[in-house]
Amino acid sequence: MLMEGVRLMIVGMLMVFAFLGLLVALMRASAVFFEAFANHFPEEASPGPAAAGAGRSEEIAVVLAVAEARRRGRDV
Repeated sequence: MLMEGVRLMIVGMLMVFAFLGLLVALMRASAVFFEAFANHFPEEASPGPAAAGAGRSEEIAVVLAVAEARRRGRDV
């Protein structure tokens, strides 16, 4: 019974090792593929975080100033 457990452990560890080796090989192959064909996959320009909310920052500043003035008891 102990030998069956050892055999099962060895088979399981070999399966995990084979799976991880296959995973590394596929990742390297995909890296080579995408490096070779990078010109066929153009990157889309996405607006940065500053460009997405540029108009809202002034509005937020005004709202915060009004809230602080009301908190201090001043009428705006």
